[in-house]
Amino acid sequence: MSSITISAAVRQNLLTLQSTADLMSDVQNKLATGQKVNSALDNPNSFFTASSLNARAGDLSTLLDDMGQSLQTIKAADEGIQTITNLVESAKAKANQALQTQSQYERKQFAAQYNDLLTQIEDVAKDSSYKGKNLLAGAGNDLTTIFNEDSTSKLTMEAVDYTETSLSNGLNLSDLTEGEGGATAFNLTGGKITVTLTGADGTLNTSSKLHESADIAATDGLQLVDTSATAATALTSVVTASATVQELVDQLNKQDGVRAEFDDKTGKLTIYSNEDIVLTEDGGALSAAVTLGGVAASVNATDYASTTAKLVDSASFAAGDTLTLTDGNNYELGSLEVDENTTVGDLVNFVNDFQGVDASFNNATGRFSILSETDLTLGSERNGSTNTDFNATDFTANTTGVQLQALADSSFATDNAIDRVVDRLNNALSTLRFQASEFGTNLSTIEHRQDYTTAMVNTLQEGAGELTLADTNMEGANLLALQTRQQLASTSLSFASQADQTVLSLF
Repeated sequence: MSSITISAAVRQNLLTLQSTADLMSDVQNKLATGQKVNSALDNPNSFFTASSLNARAGDLSTLLDDMGQSLQTIKAADEGIQTITNLVESAKAKANQALQTQSQYERKQFAAQYNDLLTQIEDVAKDSSYKGKNLLAGAGNDLTTIFNEDSTSKLTMEAVDYTETSLSNGLNLSDLTEGEGGATAFNLTGGKITVTLTGADGTLNTSSKLHESADIAATDGLQLVDTSATAATALTSVVTASATVQELVDQLNKQDGVRAEFDDKTGKLTIYSNEDIVLTEDGGALSAAVTLGGVAASVNATDYASTTAKLVDSASFAAGDTLTLTDGNNYELGSLEVDENTTVGDLVNFVNDFQGVDASFNNATGRFSILSETDLTLGSERNGSTNTDFNATDFTANTTGVQLQALADSSFATDNAIDRVVDRLNNALSTLRFQASEFGTNLSTIEHRQDYTTAMVNTLQEGAGELTLADTNMEGANLLALQTRQQLASTSLSFASQADQTVLSLF
């Protein structure tokens, strides 16, 4: 096919249009992508430099994510420490509350509450994890945060272990002994005899001589004899017949477990005893009770058999006695004043009024049993002094009362023990505050590095953008200029074509 020949003017205009179209395509691409360098062909130096900058920015952005997770891990641990600190302060408050009371039972309850708080401390420490990492759970939980792309800049935080409060390198707080109670029992026994002392002029009074009694010869004397044993044994020395009635009463009252009362108005002598006894004549058989007012002066002491039995029917109790219940710290739980109508049931109810103590009475055996969570003493006073007749057996004085020894005392039983616990709690608080400060410092460090890395990423991306990003304002102006150029070139091509068409006028 033979070639077509066009004029130089038309060819030049066509070339101009093609060049303008290429330029417009390039500008439109820059506007569409926002990049003035889209490949190495556009500008090798700028392209590869920008790629390097963007790659580093990408690496640092990944590290930013890791820093953010490290921050959350530290925050979780810090929240755990704040809660643990509050719990330790609560435990210290319990110890101080225990110091404010001398009641062993109340202190025992505070010790139990203290142990509950230690359990909560351990639970909080175990729950302070974030994505499987727990800075309060010890070995295997150290946290390393990397700050740069080649791992030469990093921060390592060593975990502490608060999941076991007793660890010496942790909080060093051990569970307290809550104490274990004990039991004791004693028999309520007793009996009495009332005899009438009469003389020629009627009943005797306290100042009357014994020999004035119609039943006591002037040459005879009286003595108290223990008949509860296999062989009768004299308990008192002989009270001569020339002694007064009051002297006999006084001699009888000197014997432990025996109580005597005399009524001046009626001449009645009442003898109470916790063991079997007789009042016998000097020189007679030890087991032969003297007869006074027609009644043999002997006492048959038996176990109490009912909660309705009156306490004053025993030598251990007299109207006006005060029974006191105290614990091992000599803390008085309460007291009961005995009167003529106080019964065994009243004593049971008195003891049961107090927390941590349980009393019961066995009618069949006369056994009074006490269960207590703490050391306990049931004592008695008579006329402001210790009542040695209380719970006296075998005519032996009881100076300590009924004592119950708990199997184990609470760790809060004494002030010194509580003070030691408070000292440990203060040390634990110092440890927690120091650790919180360390976490705070590390948290601040990571936050600063996070801010720095964010700024660095922005700097790198900005630098890369300066090499590759297009100036949309300039490119927009270029496109407008090229569009104008294209229009002018089209018009010029039209004019050139019209010039070639003048040859037609010859035809």
